[in-house]
Amino acid sequence: MNKITVYERADFEGLSREFTCDVPDLHELDFGDCIASLKVVGQPWIAYTQPKYEGEPHVFEEGEYEAVERPNSFSALRLVHHDLLDPQITLYERPHLQGACKVVSEETNLAYGYFNDRVASHVVQRGVWLLYQHPNRGGWHCLAWPGERVDDYGAQLNFQARLSHLRPLRPVSEYSDPLEGAIVV
Repeated sequence: MNKITVYERADFEGLSREFTCDVPDLHELDFGDCIASLKVVGQPWIAYTQPKYEGEPHVFEEGEYEAVERPNSFSALRLVHHDLLDPQITLYERPHLQGACKVVSEETNLAYGYFNDRVASHVVQRGVWLLYQHPNRGGWHCLAWPGERVDDYGAQLNFQARLSHLRPLRPVSEYSDPLEGAIVV
């Protein structure tokens, strides 16, 4: 079963709520902007800083988070319903899926290869991906969803061909460290 249990205080203290489906506005349930810790069972969840899945997204994979990085700031929760097995994304050197391409199916630090700071567009074949501007999961980052086609990083993501690291969200069976921190996206 996929679920997220959220708490109003760090260390799983205070009032709590358990959710098994998407919540577009936590304020309607009198639990908006008050989450300080949480537990995730099953598929990853995305917490958003604005209602209706707007604002800054934060990824939480299966595990326990005694203290979230941005306490008291989440207004919506979305369960990742997509199949996360066998992820694949194709990166292109130029806008509009042109130029040299690279197919990626696992976490990759592009800093040591030809494609570092050269990716300008992509297509996601499978999985949900976190794309980072800097090596080692650093800098500005965003989510890439299955079926997504981004023709120009400059116009659509404000990346300006600065992708340096990417990784797929992990399916439950591959999760190895439940205490690893949440990924802010």
